[in-house]
Amino acid sequence: MEFGQLPQVDVASVPQDALLLDVREDDEWEAGRAEGALHIPMSEFVGRLGELTERAGENERIYVLCRVGGRSAQVTQYLRQQGVDAVNVDGGMLAWEAAGRPLTADADSAHVL
Repeated sequence: MEFGQLPQVDVASVPQDALLLDVREDDEWEAGRAEGALHIPMSEFVGRLGELTERAGENERIYVLCRVGGRSAQVTQYLRQQGVDAVNVDGGMLAWEAAGRPLTADADSAHVL
């Protein structure tokens, strides 16, 4: 599958109750994240794939996020190769924040998405 063929959606198209997978690293996650997202850093993803499959329903679409969309595109491609219905969220957390979607952060973190 070529990158150009990878399914992507813009932030406005992500349903309120969507299963969000955030693949950013721990420091990025602590600074700010989408409320209710599942956090599995890309660097740990293959080893922790079971956590995602436990949380996802059998045919549930997974919306994959990172900071701007590069890492999430790679994870989306991997998931699709495994037969999982996954889409990349175009623009990542920067677009999420710019669109005014709900965010949460650790109290002691500086705001740096």
